[in-house]
Amino acid sequence: MVQGAIVHFLNYDTGFSPNTEAPPNDKSTKIASWETWSGTKRSSWEEMPSEVDDGVAEEQERPLIINHDFDSSIHILHQNEDTITSLPFSHTDTLSLPSLSVPNQRLASLDVFRGLTVALMILVDNVGREFPSLNHSPWFGVTLADFVMPFFLFVVGVSIALVFKKVSSKPKATKKVVLRTIKLFLLGLLLQGGYFHGRGKLTYGVDLSKIRWFGVLQRISIGYFLASISEIWLVNHNILVDSPAAFVRKYSIQWMFSILLCSVYLCLLYGLYVPNWNFEHSNLLGPSHLSIIQSVHCEVRGSLEPPCNAVGFVDRLILGEDHLYQRPVYIRTEECSVNSPDYGPLPPNSPGWCLAPFDPEGILSSLMAVITCFMGLQFGRIIVLLQDNKKRVLLWSVFSFALLLVGYILEILGTLLIINFLI
Repeated sequence: MVQGAIVHFLNYDTGFSPNTEAPPNDKSTKIASWETWSGTKRSSWEEMPSEVDDGVAEEQERPLIINHDFDSSIHILHQNEDTITSLPFSHTDTLSLPSLSVPNQRLASLDVFRGLTVALMILVDNVGREFPSLNHSPWFGVTLADFVMPFFLFVVGVSIALVFKKVSSKPKATKKVVLRTIKLFLLGLLLQGGYFHGRGKLTYGVDLSKIRWFGVLQRISIGYFLASISEIWLVNHNILVDSPAAFVRKYSIQWMFSILLCSVYLCLLYGLYVPNWNFEHSNLLGPSHLSIIQSVHCEVRGSLEPPCNAVGFVDRLILGEDHLYQRPVYIRTEECSVNSPDYGPLPPNSPGWCLAPFDPEGILSSLMAVITCFMGLQFGRIIVLLQDNKKRVLLWSVFSFALLLVGYILEILGTLLIINFLI
């Protein structure tokens, strides 16, 4: 169910549309020549009457999805229709056609990448238990399954760049984003909030004392909301990007906002003090299934280990332990499973935190996941601004290697902090 919801969200309203509203109708002829669409020349079109040339010149700023038959007819798409009809056309006759509205164009490469991501999600969800190397990493490290969520967030960012290339009305665009965010969050709450109880008994209901507030779709909704709002309000759409300096001026505020999010996350992760804490769990090994209060000793800053990290502390403080994911991924670590990296019985003398709740889609982790949307937004913006594929690949490579370098620097700094902590 969650897979279907993700596919529906990513496939909705992500066409290559420059505006949030449909273009107005007029009485002019709307037609794009083959030279406008493909960049190639055809001598027969150069002999078209002036009326047609005026129509072509008027519409060259917006490429249309229209197929041409140069022999005897022209195929056009009518407004609010999915069918293509053929009208008689002569190269020497002027055109007098009704007003046409062109549907959104699809970016084929984005659709392909979206489909491959969905296929990868299905693969790791169904094969991960049989092949633990394809399953999510228990804690440190990365596996193939760990790329699925970042890929989805990246696709969301690219789609935002295409949809909000031009914003005719900021309040209307904001209303659209807010409504869509609420619907997606509520859908995730319904699917992953814990409404289904006792699968063997087929019971169903709402348990507000145990409901899980955050999940996969909720994280996507948060990333979509922050990236879209920043694209609508923090970008100066009046600046024409005709130089690198203009590019920086147009998007500098949005970049500073994303850097601010990263800074807040890192400051909380390494600077927040995590005290000792307790949690309650059921003694499934005992005959009476009594609840046990387990204590976890922390009193540290900057720990990245499962029991004492700032991410879990913020979730426990704001959301509450009962509203977190009750089967955390670190239960498959060597300290908590004899079959690590797969699920298994607790080993002898296992730490008490192995049964503690932890939400992988919590508040701080979702805040940092938004940065992945901003990365997709940056790459999608290059598609919008540049038409030359070589220049696109060049800029993508530059940004990718720069981010890779920043990642290695942060890893080295984190390692040094851990070494200082152990000393």
